[in-house]
Amino acid sequence: MTFAMLFQDADSLTLPTDSLATVAAAEPEGFMGFVETVMQGGWVMIPIAVLSLWTIAVFIERLFTLRSAHGNTEGITERVRAYVTSGDIGGAVAYCEAQDKPLTRILKRGLERLGRPIAEIKEALNAEGKSEAFRLEKRTGTLATIAGVAPMLGFFGTVTGMIEAFQDIQRLQGNVDPSVLAGGIWEALLTTAFGLITGILAFFAYNFLLGRIQRMLSEMERATADFIDLLQAPSPASRR
Repeated sequence: MTFAMLFQDADSLTLPTDSLATVAAAEPEGFMGFVETVMQGGWVMIPIAVLSLWTIAVFIERLFTLRSAHGNTEGITERVRAYVTSGDIGGAVAYCEAQDKPLTRILKRGLERLGRPIAEIKEALNAEGKSEAFRLEKRTGTLATIAGVAPMLGFFGTVTGMIEAFQDIQRLQGNVDPSVLAGGIWEALLTTAFGLITGILAFFAYNFLLGRIQRMLSEMERATADFIDLLQAPSPASRR
């Protein structure tokens, strides 16, 4: 074998490292590769992505709001009780204003109506309680809506993708490479997968926040009932 033949054989060889480099260059990596894969699902992926980001934003905002609104219910009730028992109504109002929590705003509304009929005080407390409950539940209904809409958008994207895939089969009269057909199908199914993921995330966030809100409302109702009992209790002077 001559050197010329060796060089000719060498030219015809494809080195494994070159093949690996070609494959690596063809396959996207990292975040951009993920974005390209997601966008293969079609235009329906855009509203699904918007809904997923909206879900995360609402969940984080509501979580911080609930954390700042939560307070030591028993401590607040006992402090207000001490002020009222000692006859320092102004101090109780000032304390509630300084705390600025949902419970203290409710109790402040009742303290401002001391001296009026107890039925009027109860009505003021209930009205303020409903207002605070509305503030705590604000935007949580959006999460419930997203939990229902996102999967439906995913199914819609899959149906439109499958329609396009079968239109291609009809146009080519069935002469379709199975790998091409499989690629079209999995691209169509991407919307269903991401729609379900977004819906599950929104459903979890909604129930998690709703559970915390219900616990806070239950604590505030109990504290409000204790406040009414305090107002209806006989004063120390009347017990003598």
